[in-house]
Amino acid sequence: MTTFAPERASPHVHPDSAFIRRHPAYFIAFGGGAGLSPVAPGTAGTLAAFPLFWLFNYFLDFVEFLLLIDVLFIVGIWACGVTGKALTDHDHGGMVWDEITAFLLVLLFTPDTLVWQAFAFLLFRLFDIVKPPPIRYYESKWHGGFGVMLDDLLAAFFTLLCLALWKAFVI
Repeated sequence: MTTFAPERASPHVHPDSAFIRRHPAYFIAFGGGAGLSPVAPGTAGTLAAFPLFWLFNYFLDFVEFLLLIDVLFIVGIWACGVTGKALTDHDHGGMVWDEITAFLLVLLFTPDTLVWQAFAFLLFRLFDIVKPPPIRYYESKWHGGFGVMLDDLLAAFFTLLCLALWKAFVI
C-alpha cells in the first residue's frame, strides 16, 4: 500500500515535476505544474484559471460553481499547508492554487467579455503582488494553508470591488 506521507524538503529545494508528483497536495498546490514556471509562477497560475473557468462555467450553474470554489478553497488550505511545511516555506512562490482559486472567483463575477476579463486579470495580479492594506496585514498574521489562501481571496475581493466601482461610475 502506498502512503502519501509528506516529506520534509531541505530549505534549498527547487521544486520540479518529480517533487510535485510525490504527494497529491504538492501537485494541487503547484496548480498541476503551473507553479513550476521559471518566470512569474503566480501569473502562470492566474492564467491557468482561464481554461478551468471556461470548463466549469460551461458545465455548472452559478450556485454550483460558487460551491465548487468553496471546495477548492478548502482543498487549497490543506494542500498549501502540507506543501508549505514540506518546503519549509509557508508561502512558496510556486504554490499557485491560491491564485487559481481566487481568480476563478473573480472570473465568476466578471462580465463575460475579453476586455473585462483582461482588466480583472491585471487588477488581480496588481493586488496580489503589491498587497495593499489590509492584505499585507492579514498575510503577516495568518500562516499555513489558510494564510496562503486568504491573501489571494482578499486580492480577489479588491479586484471585484474595483470592477464594480468602474462599472457603476465610469461606464
